[in-house]
Amino acid sequence: MTGAVVSVADIEDAARRIAGHVRRTPLERSAALSELCGVPIHLKLEHWQETGAFKLRGATNAVLSLSGEERERGVVAASTGNHGRALAHAAKTAGARCVVCLSALVPQNKKDAITALGAELRVVGKSQDDAQVEVDRLVREEGMIPLPPFDHPHIIAGQGTIGLEIVEDLSEARTVLVPLSGGGLIAGIAAAVKARSPKTRIVGISMARGAAMQASLAAGHPVEVEELPTLADSLGGGIGLANRLTFSMVRDLVDEVVLLSEAEIAAGIRHAYFHEREIVEGGAAVGIAALLAGRIEICGPTVAVLSGRNIAMDLHARIVAGADGLEDSA
Repeated sequence: MTGAVVSVADIEDAARRIAGHVRRTPLERSAALSELCGVPIHLKLEHWQETGAFKLRGATNAVLSLSGEERERGVVAASTGNHGRALAHAAKTAGARCVVCLSALVPQNKKDAITALGAELRVVGKSQDDAQVEVDRLVREEGMIPLPPFDHPHIIAGQGTIGLEIVEDLSEARTVLVPLSGGGLIAGIAAAVKARSPKTRIVGISMARGAAMQASLAAGHPVEVEELPTLADSLGGGIGLANRLTFSMVRDLVDEVVLLSEAEIAAGIRHAYFHEREIVEGGAAVGIAALLAGRIEICGPTVAVLSGRNIAMDLHARIVAGADGLEDSA
């Protein structure tokens, strides 16, 4: 990797490395959203990845970048679910041991998907920060290789390949809407898009309940936030007080951050189902939700990244039936 940030050259290297291992996902025009917004709206269908989320790109790039000796030591990470599933898949393909540490807030369907891929699961505490304590122990005591969900150059570069594909498929895109959590996805996409199309706006979108990156940007440095139950569970967790890469990249490359209510996120899930015929989780629906709520300044062709589909189907059924949050969907 070059310098203190991930460059477009790093992302191009990642694209070559993961070619044939992950899907090049479609970019589809949404007739319903285009009519609503008065400009072409396209959806990047990243939830079509084999593990149901964009995380497979970064995890695959990171595992393929390891030496043989490092793979023998095994890989470990804390996760809100989707990174763990992706890392388990990449490690299984490479024949490496994988341990995933989760908090008790991670939905059971995501835990089951990780163990189905042969990874070892550790459920620790009530936050991703609690789970990270177990990761640190395994690194210290067993010599495992940490591959965190976002703050890692190979992870960021892998996610950035989405940005390359967006610009290749829609060079005239003026705004890209990206789910925002720890920042690995948006940092990679922003680095790729800004390098190829500097005037394109990058907007990060998260939930109002425990948005760690936005709180850190407001404070001017990484801060801890309380991790709360939310429909956008994949966007939960902190960014790490010792954050090395994503905080500064998001600060420097992202043009705006929008926070959404639980009801707005639920509306995004419903729209994706009824109008786009797509099943997406809350964290993936935030781009659609922000457009529906009129929270985005439309300035031309726009892309919303649909980042994952790994929602518990009983919860999805309650949301599409009209529930507007976890409390009234129980």
